[in-house]
Amino acid sequence: MSQKKTHDDQKYVDGLVANNSFIIQAIYDKFAPKVVNYIKQNNGDEHGAQDIIQETIITIYNQGSQKKLQLTCPFDAYFFLLCKRKWLNHLKKNNKNQVTINEEVLSKNDDAQELSFETSDFENKQALFNQMFQKLGTACKELLKATFKTKSMEEVAKSLDISYAYARKKKSLCIGQLTKLVQESSTFNQLNY
Repeated sequence: MSQKKTHDDQKYVDGLVANNSFIIQAIYDKFAPKVVNYIKQNNGDEHGAQDIIQETIITIYNQGSQKKLQLTCPFDAYFFLLCKRKWLNHLKKNNKNQVTINEEVLSKNDDAQELSFETSDFENKQALFNQMFQKLGTACKELLKATFKTKSMEEVAKSLDISYAYARKKKSLCIGQLTKLVQESSTFNQLNY
């Protein structure tokens, strides 16, 4: 994917990452009505559609800020596929059997498909990480949260009132414990790690 040209619609991803209110409003104005219409045609309502749109915007924000997402397709196709996938997963979880898939609305764009799969994969990995992170002890969670926020281990050690050497050793042990929890999870083998 690195050889592909970044699409002009990258401005939407960059705008979300920068928390640009004009870009966020433009996404709602230009792309949300198509999603709302699709969800209403598939056992949903306005409220459910707004939830899916909000979740998708958060997912794109996370993908853009953490993984530096580079859009190689129109934002419309990418956004719609993510929303559609989230809605179908929602229906599957709630055992709604009758789903009408309007193929005219679906994009035939391969880049959009590829990016939406990458984003879904990223989101699933993030969910597994968060789930296993919650299983860690309080001390490990506090230390790792501090290292996520602060770049230097000296600052982390000082903020937690522990020695630098202990902070480094404890961080290594906590990451090892988290890695073990993730790898032992039944979900781990289903994801492309």
